[in-house]
Amino acid sequence: MATAEPVDLKLETLEGKSVPWKRYRGKVRLVVNTASACGFTPQLGGLQELHERYGPQGLVVLAFPCNQFGMQERGSAEEIGAFCQRNYGVSFPVMAKTDVNGLHTHPLFAWLKAEAPGLLGSSIKWNFTKFLIGRDDAVIRRYAPQVTPASMAADIEAALAG
Repeated sequence: MATAEPVDLKLETLEGKSVPWKRYRGKVRLVVNTASACGFTPQLGGLQELHERYGPQGLVVLAFPCNQFGMQERGSAEEIGAFCQRNYGVSFPVMAKTDVNGLHTHPLFAWLKAEAPGLLGSSIKWNFTKFLIGRDDAVIRRYAPQVTPASMAADIEAALAG
C-alpha cells in the first residue's frame, strides 16, 4: 500500500539553502544518492546528460551526496560542488550531504525506501541507487547502482508522457 508523499519535507542545498520538496511536484523526479570517490561516480556525467535532454520536458535530477558507503564522500559542500561542476559539468540540483540509512535517515529516503524496497530489503546498499518518481508523485521504480543513467531513458520518457 502506497504511503502519502512527504510534501512538507525540506531539502537543503549544498549552499545551505532550504528548498521545499513540493517545489518539484508535477515534475518527473530522479533522486540519486551520490559520492565523489565511488566507482559509479562517472554516472554523474550520464545524469547530467539526462538533465539536459529531458529537463525541458519536466525531468528534475536531484543528487544527494552521501558518505555512508566506504566514506566515499568526505568533502565539504564547497568541494563536492566544485568536483561535480569541474569533472561532470553538473547543473542539476545537488543537495547537502544526506544520510539514506540508519538513525538519521532523511525522511525523503525513508519514504522512497518504503515505496520501493530493494531486492535485499529496504535499506540502500550503495551509492548511486536511483529512484524515479512520476508527476503523480508515485515512485515508479528503484534502480540499483550499476544501472546506468542512459539505460533509464525509456522509463523516463514513459514517465514524462504519462
